[in-house]
Amino acid sequence: MPVDPQVQTMLDAMAQMGGPPISELSPTEARAMYRALSALEQGEEIQRVDDRLVPTADGDLAVRVYTPEDAVGTNRGVLLWFHGGGWVIGDLDTADTTCRALANRAGAVVVSVDYRLAPEHPAPAALEDCLAALTWTVENAELLGVDVSKVAVGGDSAGGNLAALVCQRVRDEFGPDIDFQLLVYPVTDLTLGHPSIDENAEGYFLTKATMEWFVSCYLGDREPKDASVSPLFADLSGLPRALVITAEYDPLRDEGEAYATRLQEAGVATEHRRYDGQIHGFVGMATMLDGGRHALDLAGAALRTALA
Repeated sequence: MPVDPQVQTMLDAMAQMGGPPISELSPTEARAMYRALSALEQGEEIQRVDDRLVPTADGDLAVRVYTPEDAVGTNRGVLLWFHGGGWVIGDLDTADTTCRALANRAGAVVVSVDYRLAPEHPAPAALEDCLAALTWTVENAELLGVDVSKVAVGGDSAGGNLAALVCQRVRDEFGPDIDFQLLVYPVTDLTLGHPSIDENAEGYFLTKATMEWFVSCYLGDREPKDASVSPLFADLSGLPRALVITAEYDPLRDEGEAYATRLQEAGVATEHRRYDGQIHGFVGMATMLDGGRHALDLAGAALRTALA
């Protein structure tokens, strides 16, 4: 189907604003631009938001804890959320709107993780931070008012990549039990070799050139086919059930859908939903895009069921 009219209006407005593409900016400049763009979204009201520090071997790691009204004073489920941004941009503030919406819809506590960014901290720094945040959350369940038998992880784009990798590491290393993974247009194959990377290379917000820049910043000494950075190349058996959300006009569409298919083939209960007419990032633009709101409702309902 054609690009959704709401999406096209937004793309036209971005084109009129001009400015250089992310791939031509420094990491510092790209982060500032992304923060400014994310500030256009207005987050929902929520019962409580707390900023906390997680001690790790590499220093304190910032997390933001969202507690919705129907989770206060109860041992409810918890979602660890890893923000998008190509492992290079994004932070607690750029993820704020999505985390508020997911907490409210899921009736669960959401712990948003401010993992270290590349190129200053290439792989595997971000993944190690996400694992540290998961361990801290489980160890501090009473403080957070959550039930450690009801744990989910999730993320969008690069955050979806980290969520998938966290599930694989926890399975392999016998870490805390994870009940559910929410993967929103995830990066699963850093070779960037699927047809949609070229089909949707330009004109749909995320570009092929930007993805190539992100990967070059993040990889460090890792190879793109290394399963420690590209979850599509790992054994997918024995992983938590999943919801995978993709978008028709997204350079990452095919690798996200390939991951959903491989999960199903490995015997993992997996729901996949492609949003036709939508672009990469649409879930984070839910105040402007009806498709984004629908996807948040779907994700929230899936989380509420999985963490019941």
